[in-house]
Amino acid sequence: MHGSETEISTVNASHIEEFIAYLSLDRSLSKNTINAYKSDIYKLLNFVEGKNLAVVSSGEITEFIHFVNDIGLSPRSLARIISGLKTFYKHLVIDEVISCNPLELVQTPKISRQLPDVLSHVEISKMMEHIDFSKISGERSKLIIMLLYGSGLRVTELVDLRVNDLFLEDGFMKVLGKGEKERLVPIGGKTIRQVKYYLEHYRRDIENEKSKNRLVLNLKGTPLSRVSIFKMIKELAAKAGIEKSISPHTLRHSFATVLVEAGADLRAVQQMLGHASITTTEIYTHLDKSYLKSVIEEYHPRS
Repeated sequence: MHGSETEISTVNASHIEEFIAYLSLDRSLSKNTINAYKSDIYKLLNFVEGKNLAVVSSGEITEFIHFVNDIGLSPRSLARIISGLKTFYKHLVIDEVISCNPLELVQTPKISRQLPDVLSHVEISKMMEHIDFSKISGERSKLIIMLLYGSGLRVTELVDLRVNDLFLEDGFMKVLGKGEKERLVPIGGKTIRQVKYYLEHYRRDIENEKSKNRLVLNLKGTPLSRVSIFKMIKELAAKAGIEKSISPHTLRHSFATVLVEAGADLRAVQQMLGHASITTTEIYTHLDKSYLKSVIEEYHPRS
């Protein structure tokens, strides 16, 4: 029995390994996305108690989906699991390991599109007013907010940003986004001035051999972590009396919303955000419509 289990485990490991290689090499997906796919496959593997994934029936997968639904996963999480498993089994079909996809008839649950929290320019200003400039890290905090809100960077993109990615005279920076895809993102005049000031009055004094040419450094001269940026944003929001659910991504959402509400071309916003699909960017048109609806309800006498 032990040998049989080992053989099945080896077969499953081979299926998963080939699938991960496909996601990485053929589809150029990010490590985080690949890990999500892998995690969902292992959830199913645990549910079927190590059974060869290639012979798992549609009935067993339906039972698995009912199981993860019963434990209280959100529709969005459930939809992601189903989508991931469909992709995995589609790959097994293409590789001629199985003849048909056992998830072919499984319906993905409809999910309501939740609009992300956004911050107004006034709220952003209040956060910046609570930066402690008596500390050397104050200029760094200001820089972080200006790059997240002023250029719409993801926090990972900000952490990975290098000094030689900045082309300040041209008003652009080179950003490495999801899927290792590079894009040029414009930098506004105020942000450029802050970057220059930060480089001269903070980074130059603390950089060392461990800095790796990264732009945003901690006091030890090493790259600042995503967790540190998250904590800083949360603390400033709390000091400013903002009760919304805030994260670094909120500033990115706010950047996009400001542009869309001002009438910016959606394709231009898509390019700046680094969205692979325009449909992802279109969520900000929904934000805009929600804002317009609230304006009508508040100010129109016949609304």
